[in-house]
Amino acid sequence: MTLEIRRAAPDDADAIARWNIAMAWETEEKRLDPETIGHGVRAVFDEPRRGFYLIAELDGVAVGCLLVTYEWSDWRCGDFWWVQSVYVAPEARRAGVFRGMYAHVKAMAEGAGAVGLRLYVELENARAQATYAGLGMERCHYFMYEAALGA
Repeated sequence: MTLEIRRAAPDDADAIARWNIAMAWETEEKRLDPETIGHGVRAVFDEPRRGFYLIAELDGVAVGCLLVTYEWSDWRCGDFWWVQSVYVAPEARRAGVFRGMYAHVKAMAEGAGAVGLRLYVELENARAQATYAGLGMERCHYFMYEAALGA
């Protein structure tokens, strides 16, 4: 099998939205509104400052994606690249797809002068945690908090 990683294009938006819907259900049993996620995905293409998506293809078939967003660190005078919205289609799992996407985004981040990569993972998702540790990522000493705003 040949794995290719490429930057997503606007015509990938529908597939990315479907994968996000699937990922939210698999990880949190959360139903995403298709219209909202569709607009959210397209907003990344409309405003590149928000980030970018990568698409993984196995033998020419799109099987996964991830989103990169940016966080400025005044402490380090540079950007952290956040890896988000990771999804690999069930039939392509355990085939090195995420490993390939991670290696690609890490090389891109290093080339761009980013100061580090970050991601968050569900507390119960031991498989994903083991994958990230196996790639050399370390668990941080921060907890994440949020406050929902608006509707």
